[in-house]
Amino acid sequence: MIQLENLTKRFGGLTAVNNLSLTVPKGEIFGFLGPNGAGKTTTVKILSGLMQPTSGRALVDGIDVAKDPVAAKRITALVPDEPFVYPKLTGSEFLYFIGDLYAVEPAEQKKRIPELLEQFELAQWEGELLESYSHGMRQKLVIAGVLLRRPSVVLLDEPMVGLDPKSARMVKTILTDLARDGATIFMCTHILEIAERLCGRIGIMYDGSMIEAGTVAQLRARASKELAAGIGSRVTLEDIFLDLTAARQCAPL
Repeated sequence: MIQLENLTKRFGGLTAVNNLSLTVPKGEIFGFLGPNGAGKTTTVKILSGLMQPTSGRALVDGIDVAKDPVAAKRITALVPDEPFVYPKLTGSEFLYFIGDLYAVEPAEQKKRIPELLEQFELAQWEGELLESYSHGMRQKLVIAGVLLRRPSVVLLDEPMVGLDPKSARMVKTILTDLARDGATIFMCTHILEIAERLCGRIGIMYDGSMIEAGTVAQLRARASKELAAGIGSRVTLEDIFLDLTAARQCAPL
C-alpha cells in the first residue's frame, strides 16, 4: 500500500532523506522512528504530497504521489504533530467541511459527525470557534475528520502530542481497529512504548537513512551482544533504539 523507491530529498547541501526504499503492506501499522533531524517528517511530507522528492518515488496504492497528487490525497490522510484547523469555523463546521471536501455522502455526514463528536468528547464544544480549542481538542478533531473519511492510508506524525491519557488510549484503539479493517498506518513517534505495543514492524532512521527495519524481535536479535548480555530477555524497544543509534554516533567516518 505504501512503496518508497530510492527516495531522496535534498535541501541545498543537506540530504534529509537518502535513497530510502521501503514497502508497507495493507493493514500494517508501521512505526517510523529516529532522533530529531533523522528525516522522518520529511518522508511523511513527501508521502502526503506536501513536498516533492529530489529523486526517487513515493507511491500509495500504486499511485505516484508526485505525478498524481490529487488521486493520492483522496485515499490518504495526514495527522501532523501540529494540527491545522480553520480558527473561524466551529467544530461541527470543520467536520462538515472535511466531509464535503472528500465527497462523503451528506446522509453519512449527518449520521456520523455527531457520533464522532461524542466519541471524542467534543459534542459540548461543537458550536464553539476552533480558535478557542486547546491543542489536544484540535488534535482530536483532526483525527475525527480522518475517521469520517475512511482513508486507505493514514500518516501520523507524533499523533499523541497534547492528548490526555484517556484520549491517547482511545486513539491507540482506533489505530488498531483501522489496521484490522485494512487501512495502512504509517506512524512517526518518539514514544517508543507506543511503537512497541502497536506496530507490526519498525524502521529506525538515522541521518536520513534507514539503519534497521523489522519486528521488535528481529531488531532485538540485531542489537549489540553487549546489550543482550547486560539485559537479556528484558530488552525493550527503547534499549534497542538507543543501542543502534549510539552505534551510529560512534562509528568511524
